Amino acid sequence: MRHKRFILPEELIPTQWYNIQADMKTKPEPMIDPRTRKPVKAEDLYPLFATACADQELNQTDRWIDIPEEVRAKYANYRCTPLVRAYGLEKALDTPAHIYFKDESVSPVGSHKLNSALAQAYYCKKDGVTNVTTETGAGQWGAALSYACSVFGLECAVYQVKISYNQKPYRRSIMQVFGAQVTPSPSMSTRAGKDILTAMPNCQGSLGTAISEAVELAEMTPGCKYALGSVLSHVSLHQTVIGLEAEKQMEMAGEYPDTIIACFGGGSNFGGISFPFMRHNLLDGRKTRFIAAEPASCPKLTHGKFSYDYGDEAGYTPMIPMYTLGHDFQPANIHAGGLRYHGAGAIVSQLRKEGMIEAVDIRQLDSFKAGCMFARAEGIIPAPESCHAIAATIQEALKCKESGESKVILFNLSGHGLVDMSAYDQYLSGSLLDTGSQENI
Repeated sequence: MRHKRFILPEELIPTQWYNIQADMKTKPEPMIDPRTRKPVKAEDLYPLFATACADQELNQTDRWIDIPEEVRAKYANYRCTPLVRAYGLEKALDTPAHIYFKDESVSPVGSHKLNSALAQAYYCKKDGVTNVTTETGAGQWGAALSYACSVFGLECAVYQVKISYNQKPYRRSIMQVFGAQVTPSPSMSTRAGKDILTAMPNCQGSLGTAISEAVELAEMTPGCKYALGSVLSHVSLHQTVIGLEAEKQMEMAGEYPDTIIACFGGGSNFGGISFPFMRHNLLDGRKTRFIAAEPASCPKLTHGKFSYDYGDEAGYTPMIPMYTLGHDFQPANIHAGGLRYHGAGAIVSQLRKEGMIEAVDIRQLDSFKAGCMFARAEGIIPAPESCHAIAATIQEALKCKESGESKVILFNLSGHGLVDMSAYDQYLSGSLLDTGSQENI
């Protein structure tokens, strides 16, 4: 009998996060304060972020950063997550490739986002914070932070992108079950939201818009800090538990990945699975390929430009050196709400600039076609975001079929799609639009 799951014991959950910035030959350029036009210092971020998160954001020297024991104890509720050999998908594709996926869908909230949410909520609690604000697209991050805040006794306010608020009512309900206040963005509750709705009354929102509202609320509310689910370096840092576990699991499987793939919105799950393996490219001469799979309707890595840009629409955040479509970019209303973001994080952008990572853009119908194939082969219905990684994996596996090469492919299944079934209903009925060209870029 073939064993397809490799599950590590609890004691092998990483005790430290991996900080790739320490090993990068060319460090990311600093964030810039738009008011002073000077590089941002950690103390500039303290009013907005938890102190430890601000320090981690700008840390470019320490390769390993300790995971607080309180956070690691919460990780133990669902980690280590399984590494799965996708025999069913291999058979369906008739490919000689060996396909593995890291199954982050088994977390209590169904996605990888909890890895950073628990850390950020813990650090906020340690700072004496009582309230936390954030934004969310499809709702995975909002659900994760809502749960993490309930664990550490914090109040949580979430601005959810309006199109996803309406498309995904059950993920909104998940946040509310955990005690969060959820507001569709743009809203009339903030100056940023009012300005956007005045200019575009029917605006369905974007992550950039929701970030502006969440940041504004945090700055106006005593005892409140802001938490971010992707893009920034400290978020990717927390997510490296994914790749660190996968390293050990791949060793148990007796293989090493030739190609690593993850969907890409701002970079959290891509960095989480990629950065630990990338250190071997940087330090040991490995030649692993890293592929970011983004939506064709929001393709910052494949069609954006590298420049300083705001992380939000209203221009409240520091300016980040990133591949961007412009902070006022309004993406198409695709169901992969977690990928509807205009820019890429500074670390990934620098690595992309240097040719360390590749990127592909995936059309919406192609992503759901891949998701359905995966579900029928492996028995897991993937989140629309994860479908992009699966589509890119299928492309690479079919290349192996054409060439006859038996390469090892690892991708990150960042979450399940069990509360995204309305999107699958539309796909299966033929009513889902193939929003995927660059007509709105």
